[in-house]
Amino acid sequence: MELCNVFSITTPMKLKHSYPNLKTQARLVKCSADTTNRRLKLAESLQDETFRILEWPSVCTQVSSFTSTTMGTSAALDGLVPIGRSPEESRRLLNQTSAAFALPFPPDFSGIEDVSDIIESSVALEEDFSPIGKNCNFLTDLEQKIEYCIDSKFSTILDRASEDLEIIRSERKSNMEDLDSLLKDISTKIFLAGGIDKPLVTKRRSRMCVGIRASHKSLLPNGVVLDVSSSGATYFMEPKEAVDLNNMEVRLSNAERVEEQAILGLLTSEISQSESEIKYLLDRVLEVDFAIARAAHARWINGVCPLICGSGSVDIEGIRHPLLLEASLKQGVMGHQSFDSLPFPVPIDIKVRDETRVVVISGPNTGGKTASMKTLGLASIMLKAGMYLPARNQPTLPWFDLILADIGDHQSLEQSLSTFSGHLSRICKMLEVTSRQSLILIDEIGSGTDPSEGVALSTSILEYVKDRVNLAVTTTHYADLSLLKEKNSQYENAAMEFSLETLQPTYKILWGSTGESNALTIAKSIGFDEKIVERAQTWVKRLMPDKAEKRKGLLYQSLMEEKNRLEIQANRAADIYSNTMTLYNEIRDEADDLVGREAALKAKETQKIQKEIATVKSQLEKIVEDFEARIRTTSIDQLNTLLKESESAISSIVESHKNAEESSVIKTDRSTFTVKLGDQVIVSGLGNKQATIVEPPGTTDGTALVQYGKIRVRVNLNTITPLPNTDIIQTPNSKSNIKKQGGTRRIKSLKNLSEGSNSEVVSYGPVLQTSKNTVDLRGMRVEEASHNLNLAINITGSSSVLFVIHGMGTGVVKECALQILKKHPRVVKFEQDGPTNYGCTVAYIK
Repeated sequence: MELCNVFSITTPMKLKHSYPNLKTQARLVKCSADTTNRRLKLAESLQDETFRILEWPSVCTQVSSFTSTTMGTSAALDGLVPIGRSPEESRRLLNQTSAAFALPFPPDFSGIEDVSDIIESSVALEEDFSPIGKNCNFLTDLEQKIEYCIDSKFSTILDRASEDLEIIRSERKSNMEDLDSLLKDISTKIFLAGGIDKPLVTKRRSRMCVGIRASHKSLLPNGVVLDVSSSGATYFMEPKEAVDLNNMEVRLSNAERVEEQAILGLLTSEISQSESEIKYLLDRVLEVDFAIARAAHARWINGVCPLICGSGSVDIEGIRHPLLLEASLKQGVMGHQSFDSLPFPVPIDIKVRDETRVVVISGPNTGGKTASMKTLGLASIMLKAGMYLPARNQPTLPWFDLILADIGDHQSLEQSLSTFSGHLSRICKMLEVTSRQSLILIDEIGSGTDPSEGVALSTSILEYVKDRVNLAVTTTHYADLSLLKEKNSQYENAAMEFSLETLQPTYKILWGSTGESNALTIAKSIGFDEKIVERAQTWVKRLMPDKAEKRKGLLYQSLMEEKNRLEIQANRAADIYSNTMTLYNEIRDEADDLVGREAALKAKETQKIQKEIATVKSQLEKIVEDFEARIRTTSIDQLNTLLKESESAISSIVESHKNAEESSVIKTDRSTFTVKLGDQVIVSGLGNKQATIVEPPGTTDGTALVQYGKIRVRVNLNTITPLPNTDIIQTPNSKSNIKKQGGTRRIKSLKNLSEGSNSEVVSYGPVLQTSKNTVDLRGMRVEEASHNLNLAINITGSSSVLFVIHGMGTGVVKECALQILKKHPRVVKFEQDGPTNYGCTVAYIK
């Protein structure tokens, strides 16, 4: 229209001169359009190639396992997971993923062919995904028509689909019933006449008929033979009475087929008219399916929702490469490992300031430079696709319109391109299509040629790139590229950490530093001659500027020292925390169980005492019975002797149990004794448990450090009681606390023994074994048996016997017991085991 207006106001003379200009403008417009189309095609080609390099199709394959529709699975397997074409669209995809992530029971679209289920599921999701279902025409009228005409399995057209179809099927049913009844009667008559083994009604050539022997076909005069059996013995004949009915069946069957085709044609026409609405609805279902799949994928990788920032800064903490993570997740599930405990891949931090435009990553080969760069590229694509990232906290990164990568070997024999030429060709194409919103990833920039020219060319490329992209990340072995940061704040350095102790990479990024190749260190550790290493160091000093050498060496060394110091402090703090929590849990468990254990102990002691009472009662009854039996046959002269023997036996039983009760008669004044390192004591604060002194008492605070099991705790000396066999250092003012009068006799007895008084003859009475005067060492190790035997001797009362059950076995425990009995000062004598007391030694205690 505007062109017509120009022609209408232009005079012929002016038109003659202006026409060539219009042609020139048209050519320029066409040329510009061609250039734009070529750039768009080139950008699309480079973007697709980058997606392949960064293995985006493999991530899509991960997502495919979480889709529930066949079209969703197919699209994901083809690498067609939706990617936002603008920041707003990517934010919308992220919002959809978050909404699906919040659903407690995500819907299942596996029954996509069931139209009613699709619509119901879509309506149910409208609240969570309202932007998706807002403009959808769910075609409920069409759904109702299809549901009215066809069954739920889409296999049969229902009678109600049309009035004609219902009439035809009704007539066909009635005709078929008449035909079937007629043929059954005829077949039965043939059977009764011997014309067939059993009545047979079947169908041949779409007509109902009966079976009959060839020899009896005369039974069906004017019948039509439709088929013959393979042996020729049986004919399949249509009786003349059934011809009209069969003809009616054929006509009605054809009429039914025509009517069904008409109904299907009508439905097909209506579906065809709703093609755009159905496709739009399926697209929305696919959109919801992908949102749910992305949410399920996020749960699988323990992902977090990223944030699209308006600036150029990147802040990602603890991210793992999703493809490297896949194998570890599978192993973690089998081994019941948590996400944070997975050893591989190593989580990395990516920190880029807002003003940074170029990041130069240096470091040794196989140190993780390329993998880290690929992780950033893949994270950027996942952000655009509305996917969560396998990282910590909330990752923040920009939205990039193009993500282009030059990674790998681009050698081409067909185009006569070397590896270096292939790299340059691809970088040239990338620079042609990039914008200020693009991300460029270049691996080993400038490699494959003369180092001096490679450094010069790489520096020039990076200088050109920093003003034309949002962010460029490159890896390099050229140390000179790390010096660009000193001249321009738009550059940033990063290095892959390398452990000088293990000579292995740690796969972690050190931001703000430059990496060392460590070639000479590795050569020295391998075993190269020192002269070779020293000569190489001399050449390094000649070839490397002094300033760069000093700066890199000091910076890296300082960084490693600081890192090691912080790691030591962190490990120490973790150990202190772990030990504290362990001690807390053990003390809490002990305290929680104190009441229960006290009740159980009381019940056990009560049962034990009742058992002892029963034993004593049985022993006394036996003595009385024996006395009554012997008194009948004893003379008057021997009666006094019998009485004394019985009294002595009873006294022995009473004395043995009395001595056991007095085993803890002496209690030392807690405030007056001193314990040594390693002493065994009883601590009332731990429920009267036996503990060991691990630190002598303080001089002022009156406390000591004891260990009970794994627990170490500082307790007051007032809560400590020494074991009976513990050597106690008494203070000059200490006094013994005697509980009972029997204790006085024990002290006098011990005093007489210590003074060597042999004037008194100790009477042990009858030697009767009870549980109180028996120690069982069977099944113990030598150390344990020695401890228990010493303890039993120390707590045994004066003028008592002790039964030491050691068994036979290898004889080690027995030998240990005999040595202790020989040397112990309280043992007067002992009787070794014999035929009557096999495996038991009887010791007589002072």
